[in-house]
Parts: sequence; structure tokens; C-alpha cells
Amino acid sequence: MALGRAEAGKIESGVRAMAENMADRKKAILRAVTDDYISTAEPVGSRTIARKYGLGVSSATIRNEMADLEEEGYLEQPHVSAGRIPSDKGYRFYVDSLMPERNLTGLEEKKIRAECAKRSDEIQSLIRATAKVLGELSNCASIVIGPGVKTAEIRHIQLVPFSSDSILVLVVTNAGLVEHKILSIEHEMNPVDLENMSRMLNHRLRGRSLSQMRGKVLRDILSDLDAYASFLEQMFELLLSAIRSSDENRVYVDGLMKLLGQPEFSEIERARPILEFLESDDLVLTELSGSASRGLGGAQVTIGSENTREELRECSVICAPYGIRGQVVGTIAVVGPTRIDYSLTIALVAHIAESLSDLLTRTQSIK
Repeated sequence: MALGRAEAGKIESGVRAMAENMADRKKAILRAVTDDYISTAEPVGSRTIARKYGLGVSSATIRNEMADLEEEGYLEQPHVSAGRIPSDKGYRFYVDSLMPERNLTGLEEKKIRAECAKRSDEIQSLIRATAKVLGELSNCASIVIGPGVKTAEIRHIQLVPFSSDSILVLVVTNAGLVEHKILSIEHEMNPVDLENMSRMLNHRLRGRSLSQMRGKVLRDILSDLDAYASFLEQMFELLLSAIRSSDENRVYVDGLMKLLGQPEFSEIERARPILEFLESDDLVLTELSGSASRGLGGAQVTIGSENTREELRECSVICAPYGIRGQVVGTIAVVGPTRIDYSLTIALVAHIAESLSDLLTRTQSIK
């Protein structure tokens, strides 16, 4: 969920104030409860904290501090006889002030590089591979939104003889997407004419987005090449059809079985709203659109009730945009329970977004 600057500033100021006002012992207890609950998915009692975390105080003291934290809204008690679990407010404080920084291991980075390198020659395969490895390493559902055709800029157009009465049209965008179609022609065109036409089209259209290919631009080209108007109209229809389907197959979701394997979602009725959300490309695109507007750099975390969609109120979403040569072209995200391993998942999302940006930029620079 994207926050306005003023609202984000208030939240940041509130977190700083809480960090200053909360006693160190309470911070240590809140961190221990959160770490333990993330690890075990079981409510945490004071005896567990005293035994496992060596805080140097008695179980009774820890119990009193946990009661205070519950009263202040940082912990919850799911059942009267159970231990405590972090609330959304507790998770937010943990992420912003207590969470240990996590670096990926050499094996994790190697797995990411290996999956992506195998498919770096074709962007859709690369995005599917990214979603797969992100789901495996995070143990949650992963989402990758691929670059849209509508805003992609034309990088190259090539007209190639296919037969005596047809031509192969290839259009490559700066995001690596390729549109191609065989078009019929009324009169045979020699390779020199096709090469000249390709050169003129590239001169006129290179750097323009497909959504800009309307009005005066098309009229000028058609008037200059009146003899080939019928063929050009077909070719432009190919490009415009790409615009109309620009959002199709853009959302790649993986790791659904990983998500269902989490204790919180083992009951299908509890998981159903989340699965329905993940199955809707429109809902996913709308919910994650704010990430792209923030620009490249770093991961964004929304926890439980901070999510705008009701289906995600029991989830945390960690997302980051990726891009080509500094321009945002898509978003990656992980959806998991609020008990998600924040330090690992934030590190994964940030690292993969940066790696994907670097790989796409290098690939496009070579082409």
C-alpha cells in the first residue's frame, strides 16, 4: 500500500517515538517473542523466553513485561491459556526497529543466479524463473509483474521476406518483448525495399511507446509510403493489438503450495480469499501498483491491517520494483502470513529486484 508523504512521515515519527520510549528490556522481549513465533508458529510464553533467550530476568518479570506489551498493543493473546503472539503493531515495530539485518547466504545467491542465467535470453521465461526461485526461497507465494507492452518503447522494427506474397514483421521493445506476425502483401516487395522501409520506420518510431503510435505519427508514415498503405495498416494493427492485450499474461504467481503449507493457511477456507486474490491479475496489479511509483531501490513492507485488500488482512506483503536502465518496468513481491520471516524475505526481495534490474539492463545493452 503506497502512503502519502505526510502520512508516511507521521508513521515514521511515531516509530521513532516508540523506539525512544520503549525500555530496552521490553524491546528485547518483543524481539524474542517475534523471533520465536516466526520460527515455531506457536504462541510464546514467558518460560520459553526465559529458557531460550537468556535475558537475565525471571519468568515472572518477563510475564509482567509481556502483559504491558499486550496492553500497549504490541502483543496479543489468542487464547486465555495460551502465550502471546505479535500484533500487526508489534510486527511493524519489529520490522522498523528491532529486526536483525539478514544477508543472503552464498548458496541462496548462487541459486538465484543459476535460475536467472539459464533464461536470460527471453524475458518471459526469465520472469517465470524469478517467480519460481523467489517462492522456493521465501517459502511463501511469490508474484512477479512483467513489463507491459503498452508503455514499452520500440527498440527495433524489422521487415523480413517470408514468401512471394507475405512478410514477417518483428517488433522488439526496450523491455525485451518481441511481437511478430506474418502479413500478406498484394505485390511482391524486394529485400531492398523492405530494408529501406525498415530503416524509415525505425527512424520514425524508435523510442516511442506503442501507446503513442496513433494519430499524426501514423498518418505521416502512411502518406510518405502511400504505395504500401494496405500493408502498413495491417502492421500497425498488429502493434495496436499488442496494446489492447498489454496486461495479459503479465502477472506470474508461484509458491502457492508453499503458502498453503504454512500453519495459518492449512485450512482451505482460511486460505480461500488469499488464493482468489492471487488468481486475479487485475487485483494483483492494482494492489502492487504503488510499489512502481516509488522508484527503484529497497523493499516495501505492508503488514496485516495495513493492506488495502480485505483478503490480505492476515498477510504481509513485501515488494520491490525492478527496472531497465533506471526505469521501473515491473514489480516482484512475496505474500505470506504476518509471521513471515521478515529479515530473510526483505533481503530476498531486495536482492532479486536488484539482480533482475542488472540482468535486464545488461541484456538490453548487448542487443
